[in-house]
Amino acid sequence: MTASVAQTKSKRGFTLLEIILAGVILCGAVLTLGAISTGSLNSTRLNRQYEVATSLADKQLTLIDYIGVEEFIESGKNQGVFKGQQPQYNWQVQTESTGIDALYRIKVIVSWTENRRSYNVSADTMLNGKGNTVTTVQK
Repeated sequence: MTASVAQTKSKRGFTLLEIILAGVILCGAVLTLGAISTGSLNSTRLNRQYEVATSLADKQLTLIDYIGVEEFIESGKNQGVFKGQQPQYNWQVQTESTGIDALYRIKVIVSWTENRRSYNVSADTMLNGKGNTVTTVQK
């Protein structure tokens, strides 16, 4: 009879405490992986927004260089909104004459807001006052 008692003790399963502890460990691992995935997606989205803002700043500098800094300053528009973008990107241009011929210091700032937090990208460069536009004279 002692052999049958030993057999029944070796066939016992897990205790309730061991099952609960295993469940808690498994839940903790799943929650940790979920938090890492969410953080990674947020970082990827923010990185994409920085890429778009940098591209928009480059486009604005290209436009200023094309029409000429002096023409841009005369237009009087030194800030605006890029349309058709989500989130909404705003731009601002600061110009400063260096005192050397027609050389200007240009700073373009592109900013946007997401989840009540503001972000911005700025680009600084020097451009000459003359643009690349070609004017034709008809006689």
